[in-house]
Amino acid sequence: MSLGARDTMAAASRDMAGAGLRLAVEAVSHAYGALPALDAITLTAEPGEVMVLVGPSGCGKSTLLGIMGGLLTPDMGSVRCAGAISADCLNPLTYVFQDFSLLPWRTVAGNVALVLEGRLPRSAVADRVTQVLTLTGLSDFAQALPRQLSGGMRQRVGIARALAVRPACLLLDEPLSALDAQTRDLLLEELARIILTAGTTTIYVTHNLAEAVRLGHQIVVLSRRPGRVRDIIRVERPLDQRAAADPDLLAIEQRVWRMIRDDAAEADRERLHAPS
Repeated sequence: MSLGARDTMAAASRDMAGAGLRLAVEAVSHAYGALPALDAITLTAEPGEVMVLVGPSGCGKSTLLGIMGGLLTPDMGSVRCAGAISADCLNPLTYVFQDFSLLPWRTVAGNVALVLEGRLPRSAVADRVTQVLTLTGLSDFAQALPRQLSGGMRQRVGIARALAVRPACLLLDEPLSALDAQTRDLLLEELARIILTAGTTTIYVTHNLAEAVRLGHQIVVLSRRPGRVRDIIRVERPLDQRAAADPDLLAIEQRVWRMIRDDAAEADRERLHAPS
C-alpha cells in the first residue's frame, strides 16, 4: 500500500471511529416453546473490544446475539447498555449476517448509501460513503455492481454498509461462513484491520476457532443446549500483533476445542437422529 493510500485510510479511520457501548448480559435465559436455548447467561462486552461467541451447533449463539442486539426479548434476565453514543451514530446496534443482502441493481456505493438516504443531507451521504469505502478497501469498486464482485468483496460491501451508520456496537453472525477457505482467510485479515480502526464494540458469532482467536479479546465458550457459559478466555495480544501461525494463539484454539469437542460430537449425534 502506498504512503498516500495509508494516509487516506488513516483519515477515514479517524472519521469513522466512535465510542463503543458496554453490553452487560445478566442471567439471561430463553426457550423456544418447550426447547430451552439459553440458561442463566451472564457476561459483559467491553467498549471497543471484540467478544466472540463459540460453541457446538445449536448451543444458542445466534439466539444470544439476537438478545444482545434487541431482536429477541429473553424469557428471563436482561441486557443493559452503557456508554456514550456519538452524535453521528444513526443506528447504535447494527447487524451483519451471513447473507450479503445486496440490491443487485445498485452499485457498491449505492448499496452502502441505502442505509443513509433520507437520514442525512446528500453531501453528507456522499462523504460517509467515501469514508467507509476507503476504510474497507472498496474505493476502486464504487461503481461496480454486486454481480461483478467476488463473494468476499460482496461481504465487504455488507460490512461497509454496516459501518456507514457509525454503530456503537457491531453484531456479526458468522459473516465469513459462506466463503471458500482462501477468501475467508484473506477477508479475516481485512476484518481484523477494519474492526481495529473503527474502534466499535463488536460481538462476533462463529464456528471457526481460528477466527475466534484471530479476532477475539474475549472468547465466550458456550455449552451444548441449553447454552451455558463454560468459560470466558481473554486474549490480551493486540489485534494488529496476531498471526495465523502464532503458537500462543494456536494453544488457545486447542484449549477451546478441547472444551467443546465432546459437546460438538453429541450435538452432531442429536442432529443425525432427529426426526425428519
